[in-house]
Amino acid sequence: MISLDEAVTARLETHGERFEVLVDPDAALEIKRGEFEGELEDVIAARDVFENASRGDRPAEEDLEEVFGTTDPMEIIPEVIERGEIQITAEQREEMQERKKRKLINTISRNAINPQMDDAPHPPERIESALEEAGFTVDPMEPAEQQVDDALDALRPVIPIRFEEVTVAVSLPADYAGSGQAKLREFGELEREEWQADGSWVGVLTFPAGMQNDFYERVNEVSSGEGETQIIKDKDDLKTR
Repeated sequence: MISLDEAVTARLETHGERFEVLVDPDAALEIKRGEFEGELEDVIAARDVFENASRGDRPAEEDLEEVFGTTDPMEIIPEVIERGEIQITAEQREEMQERKKRKLINTISRNAINPQMDDAPHPPERIESALEEAGFTVDPMEPAEQQVDDALDALRPVIPIRFEEVTVAVSLPADYAGSGQAKLREFGELEREEWQADGSWVGVLTFPAGMQNDFYERVNEVSSGEGETQIIKDKDDLKTR
């Protein structure tokens, strides 16, 4: 369950009665869209249905039975969310907007590059500044992932930017290959790998171009600075190697 401070109220008014439940705001939006895949228990603040949640008043059981055909809160809660309205305070809306903004900025920064600066990644600070300059407003009620395209449209007149992947060959000495290669695989798609006779490891990975700096830092970290990397300009070259 979540805390009361994290929850918003979903309210359904029907049959002359009011029913309220306390739920995580992002989960409530996912439930309304039919996109929720988690456990209901994890995203509610109470296994209960209220007539007035702020006062703790509960509706009569006969009212629950008449409207929902059951008195089981765990069956009623999703229906209240799906059919009702999500009540969000100004403070909660501001917090949701800031959280979605941070996620949006990080998503763009990790995937986008600057085509005028040798395809270097855009730092999150630059993305944030450019979004502000473009006057882009993050919608707190929409998933950050669904706002990426609109954000990019707003950014392009302000900064040179495009989404792109990069393919990098990396070599780890034998002393670091075992544990190091496992940590590098997390970055993207492993195109190919080879274990050399001396125990060293060579791999070729494709991942969002904006993650290059993080990748190179991880290579240095897992190999004590002894790993080597090389950008593969043409992935078709991999077929002939």
